[in-house]
Amino acid sequence: MRVASNWQDYELIDTSSGEKLERWKNVTLIRPDPQIIWKTGRENPGWNRADAHYHRSRAGGGKWEYMHKLPQNWQISYKDLTFKISPTGFKHTGLFPEQAVNWDLFGNLIREAKEEGRNISVLNLFAYTGGATLACLKAGASVCHVDASKGMVQWAKENAALSHLENQPVRWIVDDCEKFIQREIRRGHTYDAIIMDPPSYGRGPGGEVWQLEEKIYDLLSLCCGVLSDRPLFVALNSYSTGLSGAVMAYLMGVTVGRERTGFVSADEIGLPVTEGGLVLPCGSTALWTEKDLSR
Repeated sequence: MRVASNWQDYELIDTSSGEKLERWKNVTLIRPDPQIIWKTGRENPGWNRADAHYHRSRAGGGKWEYMHKLPQNWQISYKDLTFKISPTGFKHTGLFPEQAVNWDLFGNLIREAKEEGRNISVLNLFAYTGGATLACLKAGASVCHVDASKGMVQWAKENAALSHLENQPVRWIVDDCEKFIQREIRRGHTYDAIIMDPPSYGRGPGGEVWQLEEKIYDLLSLCCGVLSDRPLFVALNSYSTGLSGAVMAYLMGVTVGRERTGFVSADEIGLPVTEGGLVLPCGSTALWTEKDLSR
């Protein structure tokens, strides 16, 4: 497992009975997590001092309970990147801190390529609020950031401005990712790296159902059509419990890796838990890379 252990402004304090206690800079939140099936004692006093608690509803969804007045949004930093944090109606805060381990990886790969004199273009699909986009821009790549939500793309733009990256080479696209790739293929546009973090389940604007296990093979195959002659990496993130890292690696191998010399790997990613010193698994990432990452 690759662990996002370099945070200063974020801390996963404790986990118990389907919930996690987190510190987002100076704000403490309790949020649900279905993977937390253990019922350890909540000995950390933070459980009783949290600023807000997201309660799931049996009818679906849920709502925040605020024990203390919070600002509408605030900022946290990871190394030299800055992000706006704001509790949303769907338990999220606008950032997945475990992804920092991937931001570091993408940035390192891009910087190594830049040192070889290469200019790297990145396509970030289902790009959300832009954590990976910012990391790639900071490393010196150009990025095409695509998400179907206008609000999330605007949030990503705000994060870029907070990180002083708003003038870097980035295209902000509000579009259906699959349809955008199809158009890019027709245009003859290619990219040296692709990052994708598709949802496990969702519905499109026309009521179309998106089921990751049913769609991911076709999506990966489609992405092969926009890869450059010498791609640097392709990354696939998943939070679906029905899609293991080994399955994702196999999918990567029979799509991106079928006609290219490179290396396929897959790992769980996770966050260290302060109370107890264990690590909470937080999804998986499958990678195709030009170079062997195990060396």
